Amino acid sequence: MVTASGSTLAFDAKSTTKVGFLLLDHFTMISLASSIEPLRMANQLSAEELYSWSLISENGQPVTASDGLSLTPDFSMEDSTSFDLIVVAGGVDITRTFNAKQVSWLMRQSRKGVRLGGICTGAYVLAYAGLLNGYQCSVHWECLTALQETFPKVNCNNKLFSIDKDRLTSSGGSAPMDMFLNMMTKQHGPKLSNAISDMFICDRIRNESDQQRMPMRQFNSIGMCTPKLVDVIELMENNLEEPIELDELATFVDVSRRQIERMFHRHLDCSPSRYYLRLRLERARKLLKQSNMSIVEISMACGFISTPHFSRCYRKHIGVSPRDERKTAWKAEVADAPSVEKGAILYIPHAQDALSHSHTEPSYGSVAVL
Repeated sequence: MVTASGSTLAFDAKSTTKVGFLLLDHFTMISLASSIEPLRMANQLSAEELYSWSLISENGQPVTASDGLSLTPDFSMEDSTSFDLIVVAGGVDITRTFNAKQVSWLMRQSRKGVRLGGICTGAYVLAYAGLLNGYQCSVHWECLTALQETFPKVNCNNKLFSIDKDRLTSSGGSAPMDMFLNMMTKQHGPKLSNAISDMFICDRIRNESDQQRMPMRQFNSIGMCTPKLVDVIELMENNLEEPIELDELATFVDVSRRQIERMFHRHLDCSPSRYYLRLRLERARKLLKQSNMSIVEISMACGFISTPHFSRCYRKHIGVSPRDERKTAWKAEVADAPSVEKGAILYIPHAQDALSHSHTEPSYGSVAVL
């Protein structure tokens, strides 16, 4: 019996660990594949059935991923067998892709002692169910702001993944692979997990101390920023609710105010105050689109002295008022079905379908590549 971090995340290393994946609408395929493939490879390399995995949906019907592809599950929630671990596979538009029936089912699984996990944005559903209160939690950085503000009892972090007692949560992309490889190391030792990493051409297995998003990554990659600039931006990002004055920032990083202004103008083509305001407005935009917080609460959470001041800044820099932003984000988008002749088959390419959906969902889209 192996226990993770002195916790209750214990599996019998001599028996098959049964993992179930609850698929939510618009789950991200890469996160699901990054979870299942290490399980498959563990069986292949060990020549034993160390793990089994099954896909679960609410009613047993196929579930469509964010890329437009559909997967047929093995079980419905009610017909599913017993599992050692159930992982919620989330994706885009997480605040509107789960329902009360799924939440109740997860709560029942918890009462039965099943370990629970979430990948990509799946942790949001566990948090909604109250199943992450007091736990360390990792979630895709796009969903992090909403989860922090909506569920203050959850100990959110910016890590790639977290394994805390009987909960496993991971951000998106390839991070679930690292989470499962770390779980395997605790169960079966590093030899197996390292061999799996080699098979998947991974240069290393990242651990719980690795962060999922670092400031100024795009500039660091081409050598266009300085460590002091990164330090200033980290301070800004960590102090959005109570903004720090520029002179105080200069004192913290041991440079002059004038040096900070020169760094921002040279590398970011804007003043420090404008960049700080942009960070606060980006946070506000996420909260408007992803949470039910009032506009007054959001203005306070983002460091504005008053709601009218927040509204003026938002309209000036974003182009719409906070109220209109929220109305647009939460407006029910019901597309008129195209008229086709009876018996005709209408084919919509997966890529086109995925792009169309991305234009209306509120949870993502804060990063634009132009």
